[in-house]
Amino acid sequence: MGDYRAPADLLKDKIILVTGAGDGIGKTAARTFAAHGATVVLLGRTTAKLEMVYDEIEAAGGPQPAIFPMDLSEARIENFEHFAEAIDQEFGRLDGLLHNASLLGQRTPIANYHYATWQQVMQVNVNAAFGLTKTLLPMLEKSEAGSVVFTSSGVGRQGRAFWGAYAVSKFATEGLMQVLADEMDGVSNTRVNSINPGATRTQMRATAYPAEDPRSVTAPQDIMPTYLYLMGDDSRGVNGKQFDAQ
Repeated sequence: MGDYRAPADLLKDKIILVTGAGDGIGKTAARTFAAHGATVVLLGRTTAKLEMVYDEIEAAGGPQPAIFPMDLSEARIENFEHFAEAIDQEFGRLDGLLHNASLLGQRTPIANYHYATWQQVMQVNVNAAFGLTKTLLPMLEKSEAGSVVFTSSGVGRQGRAFWGAYAVSKFATEGLMQVLADEMDGVSNTRVNSINPGATRTQMRATAYPAEDPRSVTAPQDIMPTYLYLMGDDSRGVNGKQFDAQ
């Protein structure tokens, strides 16, 4: 869907949550969704970064976003339940949920992998995604066409040496997407899919490939057509699919 051309008002009046909204793809997705009419809920660990995105959206004339700071590495089910209650009180529903927040962890052989780092990566990339999805499903069910989008990776479809917990977490992400999509199929207006962003110019990419020239890598804004397609009504009825943004 890289060639998808979104109407200017594609997301008008939609409420969309973006995790990891302070940086990289999450920041770009939040700004892009707002530019197409969505009220964006910005969730991230660093309040100052979220405030910058908030200000950029307002300066561009987008709908007033909302900020919810949360450290997913320490969040528990009670935190997700309180967050869902806040969404319900503030908006009454949720139309879209982009699971973008992820940790890279170590690039090292399994034999050398730190157990604490493994647990932290799984917590942010898998457990938090499950907790948020579980508690927000009632809000998504109140939407006429809810959309849940998980962020996958090429190493979550074909394992590669030294990608450790990150790769395994993305295999789990694909599994979570498929199970939930199958549960929603035919009984819900909520659709569930995953996106593999591909090689994208982010801080995580720079950390994983420190010798790479960032100018040789696709910018986040160039992969947004697929994100817009999956959040907009043109993808109604598309469920349980894996998408490549490049």
